[in-house]
Amino acid sequence: MPLFEFEGKRPTVHPEAFVAPTATLIGDVTVEAGASVWYGAVLRADICTIIVREGANVQDNSVLHAAPGETLVVGRDATVGHGCVVHCREVGEQALVGNGATLLDHAVVGPRTLVAAGSVVTPGTELPGGMVATGTPAKPTKPIEGTSSEFWIEQNPPYYQELARRHAVGAQEVDG
Repeated sequence: MPLFEFEGKRPTVHPEAFVAPTATLIGDVTVEAGASVWYGAVLRADICTIIVREGANVQDNSVLHAAPGETLVVGRDATVGHGCVVHCREVGEQALVGNGATLLDHAVVGPRTLVAAGSVVTPGTELPGGMVATGTPAKPTKPIEGTSSEFWIEQNPPYYQELARRHAVGAQEVDG
């Protein structure tokens, strides 16, 4: 896995975390135990700090970065789906950012909130916890409790934690 020090700051990856060999971590990045960063993801903490909390997952081809001096936290058991641009302050505990969503400067996604695929969370927006947020710009549309989306909030973290364990031992590079 490409890990790059930048101006004296280097990534820290817990031994029980999974970082895919094609993911790139730059600068002040911390990946905690049981977290996973998947193929093609880029976490660039050159002018900011990025923390991926325990059990969280950042899926394939997502890009994480933040405003100068800010700390971007992906909360415990949170999910950043495939192909997301996450340039915000926080993705709350057990939140789920759907595939292709964009989260812009200083935005906050509350705990157990689902940002629908393709949605755009505009700068400075604070989405409350326990909601489904959709659209461009993303707005809370309904509570997540009792919806089919609640299934993904509950099931995605343990699924990706197990899948990461399988990839850590079962994915092997092959000669083409």
